[in-house]
Amino acid sequence: MRANYRMQRLFLPHELVQDAVVEPDPQQSHYLSHVLRMKPAARLLVFNGRDGEWLAEIAAVERKKVLLTLLAQVRPQPPHPDLLYCFAPLKAGRLDYLVQKAVEMGAGVLQPVITQHTQMSTVGTDRLRANVVEAAEQCGILAIPRVEDAIKLDRLLWLWEPGRRLIFCDEGADTNNPIPALSAIAERKLGLLVGPEGGFSEEERQQLRALPYVTPIPLGPRILRADTAAVAALAVIQATIGDW
Repeated sequence: MRANYRMQRLFLPHELVQDAVVEPDPQQSHYLSHVLRMKPAARLLVFNGRDGEWLAEIAAVERKKVLLTLLAQVRPQPPHPDLLYCFAPLKAGRLDYLVQKAVEMGAGVLQPVITQHTQMSTVGTDRLRANVVEAAEQCGILAIPRVEDAIKLDRLLWLWEPGRRLIFCDEGADTNNPIPALSAIAERKLGLLVGPEGGFSEEERQQLRALPYVTPIPLGPRILRADTAAVAALAVIQATIGDW
């Protein structure tokens, strides 16, 4: 069965199986019944990040809840993206943008990293996860990226997975072209590290450049804001050695 992908999409944590009746949480039910004003027999798409995408029909609209009946799977679950996206947290509005774009661009894991110049001392992990789900709902994404708790850069590097290449955006690179460095990477398991608004410290740059699993790349001749640099880096990586 094919679905109209302009339909409303909704993330549900429930197991999704044929003919199951599921109940969205109260906030979602309120949105469906009072904001969208959907009535019984109206249809939408639901997904949980595990069981693919399903066509669902509103079975009942009650005062404080909505019931959905699952009709048929319309898309199977794709493999989970393997790109590990590491980023220094930004201020709330720009961080929301950064997270949403990372989801759209195919990140599989979102890892906040505290660097020497990071301005945010705390990271609202629940807010990050909510932004991940919202971006997935809006962009037709089925594989929900995992959001990790914030970690200091030193510990991230200490615990780095063997066999995974770490690409870091080096604003002090000697060239403006990232393509030669990316094209030379043989590993298929990748991580990306984007620094804070103030950039990496010189100590951090030297530390990263000394590691055998790290590849520094530039992002062109212009000075980019941290959130812009994140999108640019994801785009060039996906286009050069990623899943584009």
